[in-house]
Amino acid sequence: MSDRALAERFSDVVLPHLGDALALARWLTGNAADAEDVVQDACIKAHAGISGYAGGNARAWLLTIVRNTSYTWMARNRPRAMMAVGDLGDLDDMAAAHGTSLPDEDGPEASLIARADTAALEAAIAALPQPFRETLVLRDINGLSYREIAAMLDVPMGTVMSRLARARGLLASELGIAP
Repeated sequence: MSDRALAERFSDVVLPHLGDALALARWLTGNAADAEDVVQDACIKAHAGISGYAGGNARAWLLTIVRNTSYTWMARNRPRAMMAVGDLGDLDDMAAAHGTSLPDEDGPEASLIARADTAALEAAIAALPQPFRETLVLRDINGLSYREIAAMLDVPMGTVMSRLARARGLLASELGIAP
């Protein structure tokens, strides 16, 4: 492929999903600056591998690269015991990117309640064990299919379903929501 064709393919495959890539990196690394570094590294890897992209779900392909790059970056740049997660503000960005919106608040009281609910949900997600948190974020926040998550994590689809069910159950329990 010519350089021009590769550049066009990169633009078509990667660029539309940069917002989702950044949101996933924020959830995995825990802050925007680190996430930007990870996405930059992931884009370099995606550009280098664009000629080998076989088609299919471009978003899942890119998010797989971002996930792997995130863990490599964190292993290189952070102590092993340190763990951080992103915030639910990423949901607004993702909802806007997909042409949907989150419900509007009716006033200051509703806004305050929504912020408290968001903080509680954020804390509950952060408290999940890493495999459950990762599966929950990939499915419920990034909207990947069970099959895509299974391929990304290199686990059976039943494991994805089990982890997701456990994550949702733990979240419901932590938030006091009856199953």
